[in-house]
Amino acid sequence: MRILYLLYQWLIAVPILLVLTILTALITIVTTSIFGNHFWGYYPAHIWSRAVCVLLLVKVKVVGRENIDKNTSYVFVANHQGAFDIWSIYGYLNHDFKWLMKKELEKILLVGYACKRAGHIFVDDTRISGIRETIEQSEHTLKDGMSLVIFPEGSRTFDGKMIAFKRGAFMLASEFKLPVVPITIDGAFKAMPRTTYNATPTCITLTIHKPIYPGANGFNTKTLMAECRSEIQSALPPEYRD
Repeated sequence: MRILYLLYQWLIAVPILLVLTILTALITIVTTSIFGNHFWGYYPAHIWSRAVCVLLLVKVKVVGRENIDKNTSYVFVANHQGAFDIWSIYGYLNHDFKWLMKKELEKILLVGYACKRAGHIFVDDTRISGIRETIEQSEHTLKDGMSLVIFPEGSRTFDGKMIAFKRGAFMLASEFKLPVVPITIDGAFKAMPRTTYNATPTCITLTIHKPIYPGANGFNTKTLMAECRSEIQSALPPEYRD
């Protein structure tokens, strides 16, 4: 069965997804140039992400959707298990948002430019001025229900367990006094860990935890990081917890 699935993945699903990826990028570039990126910066990629999951036979279950309001801006922070983290959040969170992305992703042919046109935020964390530019761009973006999604680990795990958080996501939340929503992704490591491009049909569960609201003086970054990490881990199987 595994061999049959891999034949299906590489001979049928991947060629279809390659065409869909190119079409999605082109549609995003054209429509955002004409109509702006509030709607068209999200929905083409939202549909594309669902198509990825469906074609690769990966189901996504969402728990806790009632914890968020579509008209409220949040900073979503999630653990980073594998490639399907992006597709499951983009396809099934059902909340308009922008990604905080590594600067080098902007160089991906066609897709990088589509992401830029869509209004996603590229961060160059190698320069102090780059961090400041990110804060300024985020301040312009995070309003009218538009949110931000960040993987505070910065990169995918090698073994399914969470790695150390970086402070950037939590500094942004404190800067703008936005509620922070932890998201637990469980199953993406099995679906496609970073050590392979071969997918595995499985079920991914997104657990949307209750928002953590800032106090009058914003957040204590260290406390916020610890609270988010604890919430995310609470919905992971024991073998993936610290």
